[in-house]
Amino acid sequence: MEQYISIGEYQRFMTERYHKMGERMQFNELINYLSVNHLLSNQKPKMPKPVWNESTSTADFNKIIDSLYLVVTPSPSRYTVTENEIIPPNRDVFIIRHPRYTRPSSHMHNYFELDYVAEGSCSFFFDGETHKMGAGEMCIIAPSSEHDITIDDDSSTIFCIMLRKSTFNTNFFSLMSRKDLLSQFFRTILQDESKENYLQFFVGRDTNIENYIRHAMIECYKTDDYSNNCCINWINLMMTELLRNYSSTIQFHDYKVGTDFSLVLRYIEHNYRTLTLKSLSEFFHYSEPHLSSLIRQNTGYNFTTLIKQLRLSDAKEYLLNTNMKISEIADRVGYNSADHFSRVFRGEYHMSPQSYRHSNSHGDRLIPFREE
Repeated sequence: MEQYISIGEYQRFMTERYHKMGERMQFNELINYLSVNHLLSNQKPKMPKPVWNESTSTADFNKIIDSLYLVVTPSPSRYTVTENEIIPPNRDVFIIRHPRYTRPSSHMHNYFELDYVAEGSCSFFFDGETHKMGAGEMCIIAPSSEHDITIDDDSSTIFCIMLRKSTFNTNFFSLMSRKDLLSQFFRTILQDESKENYLQFFVGRDTNIENYIRHAMIECYKTDDYSNNCCINWINLMMTELLRNYSSTIQFHDYKVGTDFSLVLRYIEHNYRTLTLKSLSEFFHYSEPHLSSLIRQNTGYNFTTLIKQLRLSDAKEYLLNTNMKISEIADRVGYNSADHFSRVFRGEYHMSPQSYRHSNSHGDRLIPFREE
């Protein structure tokens, strides 16, 4: 049977147990305790009408969050949590303010989780290590990744955004479909459930991102026919802001690659016109076979094919969007002659560069990373 409790009341019980008894509990553990002791409501509360604007402080917005209510069903705590257990029916996104003083307990789930530190700090547990996340940091945790987040004070505010995997794939991976290598790499590591992974951004005090999250959170607790779509759209704006302005701050975790492989991708992208596998391996102090293996593993291409794809991708942009001569384009993308460029182009697209320009000048642009 569904029962109800305000977010503020739930946090009050959690905080009191910690300060008075030194006891931490998981979310479901406290819900079960409250249910057994008849401290949950069986009557559905009326949804409040929050009044706030972009200048509302975090403290004042927390008061609004406290007035929102949770729909809960007592159930045992689980190591593996499914999206249908945490995200309400007919919803694609659910956002909570992460509870404070929870008992550390690593877990995993089959949905995407985004955690944003709006104020204060939290401890982020991943792969046996603890990282302190401070204000302005955000992480995107891939499905099937064991992790945990704990908050150890009364004032830190962390927004926890949970998105169904199908929704993330449909609505947000399209934002990572640009032609650059990093977008391809992010898609690869977030979709590969054989590896535990996360992406981490540092956005600082970006009021746009925080307000997008606030708008989305309020929509999560509305029940009209428009709220779900509104919530998705607000998160879409947040993700766009994140990738547009903070891609350079991204860090990620990967057992096999390490946290510096994004630097390799950036270097390839900026230097592909003259780059060789030997010069790349010398620059990053990898052996050529190992580096070649990493490139194939994380982009799906060997080094030679990857360089060709990058060259031809930019060549198509020049053909469609400039009046540059074929010889100028060939030189611009790293070919030593127009004839060589034309042979490679024809071998890939079965037409000459000039024919491509004439036949596709008003058509859709192609993406270098296409599914086989």
